[in-house]
Amino acid sequence: MSIAMPRPGPLLGDYPMRQEAPRAPWFGGWRRTADPASDPVQRIAAIRAQQGRWAALSELEFRAHLRRLRGRLARDGFGGAQRVRALGCVAAVAQRVLGRNPYDTQLVCAEALLDDHLAEMATGEGKTLAAGLAAAVAALAGVPVHVMTANDYLAARDAAQLGHLYGALGLRTGVVLGGTSPDERRAAYACDLTYATAREIAFDHLRDRAHLTAQGSALQRCASRLAGDAPPPLLLRGLCMAIVDEADSLLIDEATMPLVLAEAQDDPAHRAACFQALMLARRLTAGEDFHLDAERLTVHWTDTGTERLESMAAGLGGAWLNRRHRQDLVGAALVALHGLVRDRHYLVREARVELLDAVTGRAAPGRVWARGLQTLVELKEGCPVTPPTRTSAQTSYQRFFLGYLRLSGISGTLAECRAELRAVYGRRIVAVPLRCPSQRVVAAPRVFATGRARAEAVSARVQVLLAQGRPVLVGVDTVAEAQGLSGLLTAAGVDHQVLDAQHDADEAAVVAMAGQAGSVTVATRMAGRGTDIELGAGVVARGGLHVLCCQDNPSARLDRQLVGRAARQGDPGSAEVWSALDVSIWQSGGASVGWMRRRQQDGQGALAVPAAVVRMWCGWLQGAHEHQGMRQRRRLLEQDKTWQTQLDFTHLHA
Repeated sequence: MSIAMPRPGPLLGDYPMRQEAPRAPWFGGWRRTADPASDPVQRIAAIRAQQGRWAALSELEFRAHLRRLRGRLARDGFGGAQRVRALGCVAAVAQRVLGRNPYDTQLVCAEALLDDHLAEMATGEGKTLAAGLAAAVAALAGVPVHVMTANDYLAARDAAQLGHLYGALGLRTGVVLGGTSPDERRAAYACDLTYATAREIAFDHLRDRAHLTAQGSALQRCASRLAGDAPPPLLLRGLCMAIVDEADSLLIDEATMPLVLAEAQDDPAHRAACFQALMLARRLTAGEDFHLDAERLTVHWTDTGTERLESMAAGLGGAWLNRRHRQDLVGAALVALHGLVRDRHYLVREARVELLDAVTGRAAPGRVWARGLQTLVELKEGCPVTPPTRTSAQTSYQRFFLGYLRLSGISGTLAECRAELRAVYGRRIVAVPLRCPSQRVVAAPRVFATGRARAEAVSARVQVLLAQGRPVLVGVDTVAEAQGLSGLLTAAGVDHQVLDAQHDADEAAVVAMAGQAGSVTVATRMAGRGTDIELGAGVVARGGLHVLCCQDNPSARLDRQLVGRAARQGDPGSAEVWSALDVSIWQSGGASVGWMRRRQQDGQGALAVPAAVVRMWCGWLQGAHEHQGMRQRRRLLEQDKTWQTQLDFTHLHA
């Protein structure tokens, strides 16, 4: 059996996964079609012909043909003529069961996913069904498929919507959510297709790895089974095939996020040390005793601060006499006090500190800071202290995804990071064309001296758009900014909805209504990716949805994600991108920031800076941030590989 057909069995074992990462150069990575050796028009025509043949079959004939098709796919794989037959079959069933005839672009996307590529498909073009077509074909071939979504809601929604399609094909669908029990998880992973977030699957894989490590080497596990000492069953059936929705978020933005499987260990001494560190930190003065790097969340000590801390800690004795210990712990306390800001970096809900994801803006329950920082923030906020943990297994999204034998994904924004995706994951990008020409109008970018000035201008702009009867979606960075803008809109008498990490329960419902006439939605970066914004009655004639991007994103790709909410599927729409100079991400602009601040303001509070200059300035700064992030991800991946090699060597000789 080749890697093209990864599934549990005698050749790949009970837990198939890739041991070596694919290697590719740091260039290239772009294709216009899934198979350059064939004409996509002819391939789509062939799939449509097969779809017609399958649709003409009686129920009895369909079942007989489906059994033969599954046998051929299991034997030969899902390439060539077998793929055309399979896609024709799935398309016919989708039209009959779901009432949705897949678009040609969705078939092109499905082929790209089956070819192990990453597909760039614009927002609103039907990514959910396209991924479902590919997943169904792979599952018909007997390959366990993991379809990864952005959140639990989308996992449950997509599994329910497409479950009828899969059921009509004789396939079983499983769903894994945050509260799913171990037995339910095991049953869900035993299905032909499993919908879940990447986080759930990654941690279940870590649990499996921890169990395998505890059982010793493969020879020891075999000897235990022969002796009748059967170990507890694993959760997954290996890392066979994954289809990742919003692939850029997971493969790039969250690639270096540490995934740590930990065990709680109550440690009163640790709590006491953190309490003492906060007490000492509150007696230190910024600028005199230390300097805080707000962007990197690091502390630099001055000579005065070093001496003062040593003097204050002298009476505490014990580990406080160690210079490195006291500077590290008090430095973490300073970060907790002055660097980590409530409603920007974390929330406090029901007396619990919940971290906010830096990329999505969503709360991340279960995620904690390391090296005592979690305890320090909890003490700062007066919350019950979470017991410190001991690491039993860890990985990163980069390392986890590289373990899949087949990996494909889909997103509306992949072009900017195609070289990195090609180099790290060995995957090419397939550009799926738009089904209808875009009617999006993007206005010239504008820059404001402060975030406050921008918020006031947003309030005025929203009122103008409301007078035209158009819906407005405003994207901001943080919960605090969303609340501040909400206050201005309320003062102006503008009825609106706020979608942030404090109001995430009805996320999909709020976003789905954002296209109704006269609606105003203020959203953080969590702005409902994966949920369609359908335009209400009369909105098309008024110009469609207007998006105001007030997110100071470190990547142009993130700007495109928000702007792409407008003018979907050929509908009209417009967008504007507004920046503020007092945001930390722009401070590296150097002399250009000072030059812009000296410019006069126009009638709406924006600085009189030519649009071409703003585009060039933002592009240069975002490019620098993207390059820095790419280097950091490469470095951490190499460190992760080295750590894993050392861990495997330790286990081998234990």
